[in-house]
Amino acid sequence: MKSLTVRVARWSARHPWRAVVGWLVFVALCLVVGGAVGINSAKTADYRVGEAGRAEAMAAEGHLERRSTEQVLISARPGGTLDGQAGKRTAEAAARDLTARMKRLPEVAGVAAPLWSRDGRILMVEVAIKGEELDADAKVGALVTQTAAVQKSHPRLLLEETGSPSTSKGVDQQRDDDLALSEAITLPVTLITLLIVFGSVVMAAVPLLLALSSIAAAIGLSMVASHLSPDVGVGTNVILLIGLAVGVDYTLFYLKREREERARSGGRLSAEALVELAAATSGRAVVVSGLAVVASTATLYLASDVIFSSLATGTIVVVLVAVASSLTALPALLVVLGKRTERRARRRAERGKPARRARGEGGGRIWAALLRPAARHPLATLCVSVLALLALVLPLTGLKITEMSRDTHSREIPAMRVYDRLNEAFPEQRVTHDVVVRADASRTQEVTGALRELAERAGRDPLFADGSRIVTSADHRISVLRLKVPYLGNSRQAKTSLDHLRHDYLPATVGRIAGAEYGVSGDVARYADYPAHQNSKLPLVIGALLLVTFAMTVYAFRSVVLGLIGVVLNLLSAAAALGLLVLVFQGTWAEGLLDFHSTGSIGSRVPLFLFVILFGLSMDYQVFVVSRIREAVLAGVPTRQAVLDGLRTSASVVTSAAVVMTTVFVSFVFLHIIEMKQIGFVLAAAVLLDAFVVRIMVLPSALLLLGEATWWPSRPGPSRTRGQAAAVPGPTAHEHPVVDVR
Repeated sequence: MKSLTVRVARWSARHPWRAVVGWLVFVALCLVVGGAVGINSAKTADYRVGEAGRAEAMAAEGHLERRSTEQVLISARPGGTLDGQAGKRTAEAAARDLTARMKRLPEVAGVAAPLWSRDGRILMVEVAIKGEELDADAKVGALVTQTAAVQKSHPRLLLEETGSPSTSKGVDQQRDDDLALSEAITLPVTLITLLIVFGSVVMAAVPLLLALSSIAAAIGLSMVASHLSPDVGVGTNVILLIGLAVGVDYTLFYLKREREERARSGGRLSAEALVELAAATSGRAVVVSGLAVVASTATLYLASDVIFSSLATGTIVVVLVAVASSLTALPALLVVLGKRTERRARRRAERGKPARRARGEGGGRIWAALLRPAARHPLATLCVSVLALLALVLPLTGLKITEMSRDTHSREIPAMRVYDRLNEAFPEQRVTHDVVVRADASRTQEVTGALRELAERAGRDPLFADGSRIVTSADHRISVLRLKVPYLGNSRQAKTSLDHLRHDYLPATVGRIAGAEYGVSGDVARYADYPAHQNSKLPLVIGALLLVTFAMTVYAFRSVVLGLIGVVLNLLSAAAALGLLVLVFQGTWAEGLLDFHSTGSIGSRVPLFLFVILFGLSMDYQVFVVSRIREAVLAGVPTRQAVLDGLRTSASVVTSAAVVMTTVFVSFVFLHIIEMKQIGFVLAAAVLLDAFVVRIMVLPSALLLLGEATWWPSRPGPSRTRGQAAAVPGPTAHEHPVVDVR
């Protein structure tokens, strides 16, 4: 009872209002400091990986990097036409007006000459935006305003704008709207779940309020952390996603244990003593679980990717804050609520009314029935459940991983519908490969000659379009050849054209120049190089993840066997969930059900994110369930009975936690962004499989078959030393099990 967890809880219990006020001050301070320092957003250079990234860095060195562009399409309104000289003159007059307005904007780097489509129905004006690609989203509003002004001046024409900046802005707006819907779904369902668990509005509100306050504090701290690891714009989303899940879970574990001990003590323990007892048991489990999530998530830094680093930072910050709230504010609130309950009980006694029975550890017939197969036929249950999970793993043999491109965005975004019209009317504008060469300035003519030869070879290839051009830096060290491809970026033809460039044309031309560095960048190259980069890092991250999971489990339970079981079960549930994802999203049969258009692939970030986050979150259940079992074993209960009792008593809280987590993750399935849909679906599936198959079928069967070997190399048994949970007359050792707080 001298552990840090108990000491902190003891102080909070004895000074509840100081602890609550201190927590609120901490949350406010985090928000104030975060707002003061602001967010350090990732720059374009932070995203560069692979050959495409190296080529972009070389182009930037020569100030030849690609600028963000917007395309304005001028056409007749539906039912009208631009046929004839009068119609064309009207469109060209609008184009001149638009060009003049755009050139006056400080955000604009240049405006290209208007270009007619081959069928003469659409006139396009392309506008280049100053600055980095990632900054263009904030500048595009000025361009949209000018387009709207020209539209007002030419009401008989239709002016529509698209481009990467306007598309990104539309995606951000759609994501914000989706998240608002997600929160509107998640919060009420979470509250209802907690009401069912506790049967009290006040008790149900505590986990939710603590989770929300933890999220608020984490958002502030993440702004500070962004100056160490740049934010990519999804940090707040991750904090909301993970924060609500773990924040409610940690509070739920603690609250349930306090209520169990209250029911078990029959009023013989004070509110402070109950909190200390909960801190020594579930409080320790929360700390271990939180550290496990942090350690598992930290392996994402090994991916050497700014997006994963940002995801890891947001997750780590919100988990640590959630753990802190469960150690400080929660014990204080429990004491306040506990004393309120005691006062009500005394008033009822004074009035001669019977005391209300506190909800105890539960268990119930439902969980006894669910555990019956594992209890009676552990070997058969283990084999059947493992085979069922392996059946879900089978679709992984057909897994296809791709980088989700702009072509996968929802067509509910206006800029995407214009983008489709642009691709149809101007196929030569669909994709551009940038061939970047860096060589000594004295070799400029040689480099230019090689690039011209490359352009000639590409011109004879039907995968390329006409219109290539070469630009050279002021110091003549960097040259860029821009080649156009008349196919969409995610098409087979576009990918094949990149292969021809990299493996055939470049080695045969530029590759012959001694000392020249070269590479191909562009959207297609980015979409090809990012998954390749992730695949190269995957073994390192997964290996570290398995090692961390094993080490944390061994640390928590002093058992190598449990460490191995944890690794195997996490791998099995993650692989099964990923197989289910492939089954649903790589086919088309579920498109109508989940409102998506299949790309025939899985987003490149999804598998790695799944493994890391699931390994961390599943430790919540692992630590909580096995801690209950180990408590009983340390108190002298035989392993078989301890397994059944521990699972039965923890089943309801694990299920409640799983329902909360699943609700949070399922809400992301309603989002329009396909990769977010996939992440929400696979995490929800993984949590359900872990809670209802692994923890109820596989884990108990394995532990029952192993028996005492479960704890190897340690030999847990009754201990009467400093681990005694509570020295209170009345309750038996079985009612107050010995707690290992080493």
